[in-house]
Amino acid sequence: MTLLAFLIGLALGISFWLWQQRQWHRQLKKLLGSLPDDDGVVSMPVMIRLQRKFSQLIRQSQAQKLELQSQQQLLKEMPLGYLLVDAEHQLLWCNQQAQQLLNIQGWEQGKLRLLLEVVRSYELDRLVEQTHLKQQPCQRQWVFYPVYSEGAAIAARQSLSLKASSFPVGENQVAIFIENLQPLVEVTAARNRWVSDLAHELRTPLTSIRLVLEALQERLEPTSKQWCERMILETDRLANLVAEWLELTQMEQDPSNVIRAKTITLDYLIKSAWQTLEPLAHSKQISLVYCEPEIIWVNADETRLTQVFLNLFDNSIKHSPPCSEIRVEVIQLLRDNLKSLPEAASNNQNQNTSAGETQLYREKKITSDYTSIQIDIIDSGDGFSGSDLPYVFERLYRGDTSRQQPNNALKDLKNTRSSSGSGLGLSIVQQIIQAHNGEIIARNHPQTGGAWLQIKLPYCKN
Repeated sequence: MTLLAFLIGLALGISFWLWQQRQWHRQLKKLLGSLPDDDGVVSMPVMIRLQRKFSQLIRQSQAQKLELQSQQQLLKEMPLGYLLVDAEHQLLWCNQQAQQLLNIQGWEQGKLRLLLEVVRSYELDRLVEQTHLKQQPCQRQWVFYPVYSEGAAIAARQSLSLKASSFPVGENQVAIFIENLQPLVEVTAARNRWVSDLAHELRTPLTSIRLVLEALQERLEPTSKQWCERMILETDRLANLVAEWLELTQMEQDPSNVIRAKTITLDYLIKSAWQTLEPLAHSKQISLVYCEPEIIWVNADETRLTQVFLNLFDNSIKHSPPCSEIRVEVIQLLRDNLKSLPEAASNNQNQNTSAGETQLYREKKITSDYTSIQIDIIDSGDGFSGSDLPYVFERLYRGDTSRQQPNNALKDLKNTRSSSGSGLGLSIVQQIIQAHNGEIIARNHPQTGGAWLQIKLPYCKN
């Protein structure tokens, strides 16, 4: 009886063991099926196959670890600053270049701290927030003022012009690359100082040359005077270039000493500039179509802003075909960026006006809180070429179909037709607009195909 019980127990034990082995093999096969197949061999025993799989995974893990170390070493040694920030705006990792640029002190890898605690830069924190919201690459350029300790040398304390490019990465993290633009800013400033000093020294010799040419012109034969007149024109062109460069440099260094702002109507500025150039427009049968929503006031320097419209109108007239029109549309921008569309202007877009005349359309007033005004100047010329468009506001840039070389219409309308310009016109225009806390953008209009200059200025309540 005891032997029978023993045999029954042994049989049950062996059956249970076999069942466990079968279950174990089934689980191993399932595990093998979930792993990537390396050579497709299925005839080998399960244990050998499992051992091969684990060896393969270990090799892959080591290769990935080496690749990760190589990438981290590259991030450490590259000349750009690099930051990795998580979804909670906590700094996960940064390289040595970022620590130097942003004056990061006391940061330890693995010890999470808010980015704003480590780097006292609101602009950088806003860039991270913007990247999280949009989930697309973003850029920001700003002047960074590091927070130094009391014992830091005064010579080492300086502001830096930085450019940051952010990219959304996995796990809702943001990778930020920071470029130091300060050397470029300093080289540009040194170049501008050198050219400005040279321009300043050229003023007196150019004045003397012109006086000598005028005296010489009176003694020449009539057939030879044309050469002297040509030299006088070229001397005037150089003198205008020198004056414009000095003016541009002065506005860059300290706009407050150049801009004399007062409250004035935009309507008056635009009409005044157009009336100055009206003889040129009349000669080409070009008319102005002016659309504004209401009487708009701006806090601006009358002389400087008139100079802006003179430059832009002069360019538009020069590059527009005969019997065409130049449109000026004024739009008030709301706080929520909704625009009051020029309904009356669009209704009368096809209405003809006589040459040199100004057609004024009024829009229905929309009562709201405005933040800025937008001025669109559109002509029907050939527009900017694609290669020139990114550079039209750069100093002395002269493209093949350049529109950035307007002439000084206030001084001499006759010279406006014949002079080739200095190449500083749009640079001065941009600097004047920026001195008024505004911005200007150049593009080609999709309907007319001509140039489209868009100006934004702060809104001023009368």
